[in-house]
Amino acid sequence: MVKCLESQGISVVFGYPGATIAPFYDALTQSEIRHILTRGEQAAGHAASGYARITGKPAVCVVTSGPGSTNLFTALATAYADSIPLVAITGQVTSELLGHDVFQEVDTTGAVEPFTKYTYLVKDAAEIPRVFQEAFHIASTGRKGPVLIDMPVDIQKQVIEFKNPGEVNIRGYKPRVKGHPMQLKRVAQAISEAKRPLLCVGGGVFSANAEKYVRELVELCNLPLVSTMMGIGVLPSRHPLFYGMIGQSGVPLANRAIEESDLLILIGARVADRAIASPRRLEGATSIVHIDIDASEIGKNVGTTIPLVGDAAAVTQQLIECAPQGEWEKWLTWLDTQRAAAPSYPETPGYVEPRRFIRYLSLQMEENAVYVADVGENQIWSARAHLVRSGRFLTTGGMGTMGYSVPAAIGAKLADPSRQVIAVCGDGSFQMQLTELATANQHGVAVKIVVMRNGSLGMVREIQDHSYGGRQIAVALDGSPDFGGIAAAYGIPFWRVGSMEEAPEAIAGFLNHPGSALLECIVSPKEESI
Repeated sequence: MVKCLESQGISVVFGYPGATIAPFYDALTQSEIRHILTRGEQAAGHAASGYARITGKPAVCVVTSGPGSTNLFTALATAYADSIPLVAITGQVTSELLGHDVFQEVDTTGAVEPFTKYTYLVKDAAEIPRVFQEAFHIASTGRKGPVLIDMPVDIQKQVIEFKNPGEVNIRGYKPRVKGHPMQLKRVAQAISEAKRPLLCVGGGVFSANAEKYVRELVELCNLPLVSTMMGIGVLPSRHPLFYGMIGQSGVPLANRAIEESDLLILIGARVADRAIASPRRLEGATSIVHIDIDASEIGKNVGTTIPLVGDAAAVTQQLIECAPQGEWEKWLTWLDTQRAAAPSYPETPGYVEPRRFIRYLSLQMEENAVYVADVGENQIWSARAHLVRSGRFLTTGGMGTMGYSVPAAIGAKLADPSRQVIAVCGDGSFQMQLTELATANQHGVAVKIVVMRNGSLGMVREIQDHSYGGRQIAVALDGSPDFGGIAAAYGIPFWRVGSMEEAPEAIAGFLNHPGSALLECIVSPKEESI
């Protein structure tokens, strides 16, 4: 198993050991592969996700059977929803005891089947080289995603002679990379004939490492672009052809541009319910091109005029070769005249205005920094206010998993130690993951953490206020600890900001500190996400 990981170029794995995965861990002691011990199995999956999203290659997480594997499920579902390539290795009880409900037995492969690309239950040690090679191939090709390998402990103890399995050849699994020439010709013609074309990009562009090609296409053809939340950063936030994030939490101009366009070109975006509220109305008013590596995603949420199956990088390069040109100067002029001045958010005395804080933080961060947003009001504030220059914006879009940001930031930092990495979360989500400060400490990973503290589960509170007559229940975070004390317990510096006047000095100290640091923003409990 270790030899297989080494042959795939794996240098870091994230995990949490147990009895049924102990043989693997014993073999790991003879390898140069670095093991990162997280403080929970879910965090191992999220850390691997952060690592994979920065490297663009599959990352590995390892856990034991039973509760070890079930604790990992949320991270696998999160990676599956966002098309992140992972290889998860789970220990399993002895083969002859499978199905007997013995200690720490769970039908792992059966349970995760709905939210993994593929699963393996290894019953013959001789199959391990083939299984591992296939797992990495499946995780990293087509629509990327997590693959799980369930390893009974007795299989791990068998001795085999390692043989390279050769080239991967999986019957029935041949993902299309290049777009069909005829469909591509139709797309190029549709763009040239359109009067109000609009490109909408999603996380699939990052999965395909297609950002530079999308930018080249946009600038070559002078095409306006909007993004989903997962597509933030494909173009820099202040690029003249970028008009913002779409969706129920998006900016008004981006949503208006969707409605006014006569040709919408979707690339690597499934445009689910939070991205487009009224797909049927849009279908009737706009021609829609949908480009995706996964044919099952095309037309699933919004009807498609021209479907095009293919890898975002390959298809975008094909479009660049076509260089479609059209007459849409009036359209661009109209879009530019609709650009609103940056909104002015009023301050509440004794509190930090979160969007202004995030905007200022963005401008002080290094240009290629990685910004990791958690879930809740902090995610919406971050998506709308963070300015991406040449860095990355990471968050969990499809699953909306709280407790993602800190372990994902640890993984991102390990993937590229030269880059500044900042995690932003709420006080609710922070308390789901604060033990991962120990992971950062133990392994010398310098991550910066901003906690937006408003004393409640803010997004749920908003829903209760607006949809349930203001009847609040189970949202107050009374009894939460002093985060300064938490920082002290983990031996990291701490800043608390209670007003915008205090922000510049605190942000400077926070960002300039060479190691991990924690900064708490006191936000009004009445502050809303939009």
